[in-house]
Amino acid sequence: MAIMAMLPNFPSYASFAEALQRTNRISDPWLDGKERFRLAPIILPESTYLRLCEAAERIGALYDELCTIILKTPSLLDFFSLTPYERLMWFASGGEWHGIARLDLFLLADGTIRTCEMNSDTPSGEAEAVLLNDIVFAAMPHQQALVNPNAHFIHSFSTMVKSFSTTYPHDSQPQGHSSKQRIGIVFPTEQPEDLSMMLCYHEWLTAAGFEVVLGSPYNLHMLGDSSAAMFDEKIDILLRHYKTDWWAERESVWLDGADFPDPDPLHRELAIALEAASNGRLRIVNPFGAVLTQNKITMAFFYQFPELFSSFAQETIHRYIPPTQRLCDIDEETRQKNLLGKQHNYVLKSDYGCEGDEVIVGQNVTADIWQRSVQQAIPTRWIVQEFFDAAPTQDGYIPNYGVYLLGGKARGIYTRLAPTQTDYRSLSVATFLQTTLPDERHS
Repeated sequence: MAIMAMLPNFPSYASFAEALQRTNRISDPWLDGKERFRLAPIILPESTYLRLCEAAERIGALYDELCTIILKTPSLLDFFSLTPYERLMWFASGGEWHGIARLDLFLLADGTIRTCEMNSDTPSGEAEAVLLNDIVFAAMPHQQALVNPNAHFIHSFSTMVKSFSTTYPHDSQPQGHSSKQRIGIVFPTEQPEDLSMMLCYHEWLTAAGFEVVLGSPYNLHMLGDSSAAMFDEKIDILLRHYKTDWWAERESVWLDGADFPDPDPLHRELAIALEAASNGRLRIVNPFGAVLTQNKITMAFFYQFPELFSSFAQETIHRYIPPTQRLCDIDEETRQKNLLGKQHNYVLKSDYGCEGDEVIVGQNVTADIWQRSVQQAIPTRWIVQEFFDAAPTQDGYIPNYGVYLLGGKARGIYTRLAPTQTDYRSLSVATFLQTTLPDERHS
């Protein structure tokens, strides 16, 4: 299990915050006046980390198998109640969905591993995972007994992106095109939360030999040769950190929910990206097929149609994914007896909610809030999942181990601590591996 290690050699949180801010990447060590980071790192036995990596890779392979199944039998896509533009993204992707993902994993008291979700659309936390680990590791006593699992993350990330590099046939290199590949990083520029990550991406990819331009989907343009451009600069790769459901129609997941102020799909912007990709002029990371893998209805699909999966995938489902149903598949008797009568046993999750948004944990809310949530949730847009008790740290926090997949392989970890469920208020904490147990070192 996890160990809360001794503190790194910082005289105070303020001195740590200064070191973090000197990176010129993370500028918010406090959130609403409260510390956003935990100085004492999580120390995992190497064997535990390897089990978490195995779980992440197996779940990633499970989702890849799901995509193959849906491609072979397109009618199964109806199970997910996708909007017309979400379906367009799926079919245009040809089943491609992955470049980088983060599996949020939890350890139970008996050592069992469970996942609450896979963020395969726009996974975040990379800046914190890399920079926090580097800074804290440099200040740790007894470094020789520890391993930084994120030490090679930047190289792995850059290698993954390079695998998407566009190649042109002989004599077809576009006239005036730079010898360097140009990446357009698309993100919601009006939101500051992931700016540190975008700056890291810019730095890492520039060092890897790319030209990089930052902007929003609204900065995309089509060139005369059906190539895509940002700010009139032709791009070869679109690194997408703009959620798939934001490119599509915006619809409330609540029966009594207010309409979005911007409900229309990004028709022009999506058409540019998809047309350039279909003409071989653009590669997209993550591909738009993530519109399916990001959808939490997938976890209900695993339990609804287990016979469609290989025996290895079926074992993965039952080992790591809590039993899950669509809300619309629960009959009235079961709803009254179990879902409403035993709310502490269940969690409600919307199809595209993430980072604690649109996640209602039965044991964390009142009976009235739970009942109204069940009644007002659009049944086809929500899943009901069995609640599991994750093992807390010695001081009562629940660790969420976010294992990154890069090209299907586990390549780093971002751990957050929360008193109940993971959300934007959770504490980010460095994570190291211990290859030798303390009592073995002193024997």
